[in-house]
Amino acid sequence: MNLPFTVDQFYGVFRAYNEAVWPAQWFLLALACVASLLVARPRRWTGIATSAILGILWLWLGLAYHLAFFAAINPLAHAFAAVSVIGGLVFLWQGVVRRRLDFRLSRSVRSTAGVALVVFALAVYPAWSIYAGHRYPDLPTFGLPCPTTIFTVGVLSFLVAPYPRSAVAVPVLWCLIGAQAAFLLGVRQDLGLLAAAAVGVTLLALPSTSVIQRHGAS
Repeated sequence: MNLPFTVDQFYGVFRAYNEAVWPAQWFLLALACVASLLVARPRRWTGIATSAILGILWLWLGLAYHLAFFAAINPLAHAFAAVSVIGGLVFLWQGVVRRRLDFRLSRSVRSTAGVALVVFALAVYPAWSIYAGHRYPDLPTFGLPCPTTIFTVGVLSFLVAPYPRSAVAVPVLWCLIGAQAAFLLGVRQDLGLLAAAAVGVTLLALPSTSVIQRHGAS
């Protein structure tokens, strides 16, 4: 498969993005930490707040990265931007407006997988990137597609059943798209997207079989 850009151009987009939006990366990381804490210590408004955070992250992906930067080297970025914005709007619609998304940490295999994905996205992914020789501003920081997608699927692993499958669809789609970078561009840390895809497909296939039930959780 031939890409319309080189590896240097790919990392050059990261550099341009990081330099232009600094220090927004810290704000996005803070949002991710807040969402993680809300899931670990749920409140009545955890679903609304966590959904709002996921919506912000995906709108950011579409507008502040794909459209504003990645489109300069890849025409498909316009489609990626549209899909990301749709994903963000779904989180806002289903979780904030309709209040159909709730999140809670439990002693289940699904929650364990979620914790692993969140830790990978926030800690292992940047550490692996640095080990691979990428330093800031060439570093794929949180808020860029792949670490954000892995984090999102991790958070979705804590969904309380029943939940709408539409909230899971876009992150799973991006897992399948983004994982290609691990092979075509040598971004080995993006292999984490394959694990996220496996978890996401499970969420799509079994939306009502969680050990946590919306009306029966402790």
